[in-house]
Amino acid sequence: MTINKGILLGFAPSGSNQVVIRSGQFEGEVKFRVDEIQQPKDKSLDKDSSELQEQCNWGRYARGAVYALQSRGNNLSKGIIGYICGSEGLDSSGLSSSAAVGVACLMALQYANDLVISPTENIDYDRLIENEYLGLKNGIMDQSAILLSSHGCLMCMNCKTKDYKLVYRPKVLEYNESGEPKATRILLALSGLKQALMNNPGYNKRVAECREAAQILLEASGDYKTEPILSNVDPEVYEAHKHKLEPDLAKRAEHYFSENMRVLKGVEAWAMGRLKDFGMLITASGRSSIQNYECGCEPLIQLYEILLRAPGVLGARFSGAGFRGCCLAFVEADLATEAASFVRSEYLKVQPELASQISKDTAVLICESGDCARVI
Repeated sequence: MTINKGILLGFAPSGSNQVVIRSGQFEGEVKFRVDEIQQPKDKSLDKDSSELQEQCNWGRYARGAVYALQSRGNNLSKGIIGYICGSEGLDSSGLSSSAAVGVACLMALQYANDLVISPTENIDYDRLIENEYLGLKNGIMDQSAILLSSHGCLMCMNCKTKDYKLVYRPKVLEYNESGEPKATRILLALSGLKQALMNNPGYNKRVAECREAAQILLEASGDYKTEPILSNVDPEVYEAHKHKLEPDLAKRAEHYFSENMRVLKGVEAWAMGRLKDFGMLITASGRSSIQNYECGCEPLIQLYEILLRAPGVLGARFSGAGFRGCCLAFVEADLATEAASFVRSEYLKVQPELASQISKDTAVLICESGDCARVI
């Protein structure tokens, strides 16, 4: 599911091989040619400091989009002239903004070069931007939601097989007598932390720990050939051999397997209109992220706890990995404004310095579900 906030990349084919993009949020201008060979981050470290600094600014996503398309043999001869602007206050907020910028640049370059690329193919292209070009070992959930979501639906995806389905919620009349909320909103509470995820070693460390846990579990079952990722470990194998994991690895694996169960239960609850149960599962996901995956930091954890105390909140968790950005909550629509006010005032008490850096108008936002990315 996406929200009704996002970025807009206004662009036109440049009439040449030049890419020129400016940003509404950040200074500077990105300018390069589409026929330049783009090198991944780890292969660019021998460049001089000025070039390295350029690799680290917001324009890396446009360059990464060219890299991804080049790496799959696409012929790029036409650049774009563009201006990119996001929802006010949400830059570097941990709301899949990096994936959104990558997807926007991909779609603009494809349009300019008459390339017909499916949403599922673009999921992989954006993965190349983040995994190969930028060196972040994340998955495909963010870009999948951006490219496949539909208003009012959950998007449920198996990230291993890339199979997905859209899950509709029953109409209000179908469960109006059940005591469930008649309408809901999505509450976004910003922490003020804006460190780029790829500069935080914690995220990639968690990925490495999950791989180590998977390898131990697979080898304990006699499997020395399968790629060591937890999605390749059967739940039965996990239950039989989890006692062989040292404490930190045991926590990472427990988060993975318990999260899978929460997803399945959450899809069922959503489809049946059991929104209170759905909210409880969101909260449990957030708790496991803190206790088992051990991500987050003091401001994000405080924000999570505040959201759980806010009026009308059905469930809350980090938005993303929890190393920066914001928390989200599922809230009853008629109490959303009251909840937002409560969260603003309570967060100011525990994190006055960070809270003072956020505009009061964007510190806590009331959102609805959105739609997928498109060229309009």
